[in-house]
Amino acid sequence: MTSPLGEIPSSDATRGARPAEPRDRVEQALDSLPPPEAADGVAGSDTPHRGELVAPVQRINEVMRPYGVEFELDEATSRLVTRLVDRETGETIRQIPAEEVLRIAERLEELQGKLIRLEA
Repeated sequence: MTSPLGEIPSSDATRGARPAEPRDRVEQALDSLPPPEAADGVAGSDTPHRGELVAPVQRINEVMRPYGVEFELDEATSRLVTRLVDRETGETIRQIPAEEVLRIAERLEELQGKLIRLEA
């Protein structure tokens, strides 16, 4: 499998002068990607529901818990949360995404459609 960044053709201008900057290459790669599906639910039709994810997450936790890695589905946002845990104390060393980010995502979902007010 090749990286999209490796498939970007170089223009003649960038070949002679200097190699493309990493930021330019990323922008070119993003421009070459197909547009995202419309937000009408068509693209998300294959997305598993929260209930479908509970059993697989539990199985993964059984395997990974001895290594200090735990996975959890956040109740409010249904996002997967990964925690690195100290095996001796049970203390969370790192959580991805952070608790603050989860709370922000929850609030943004509540405010969806209320952030912009249009008046005629």
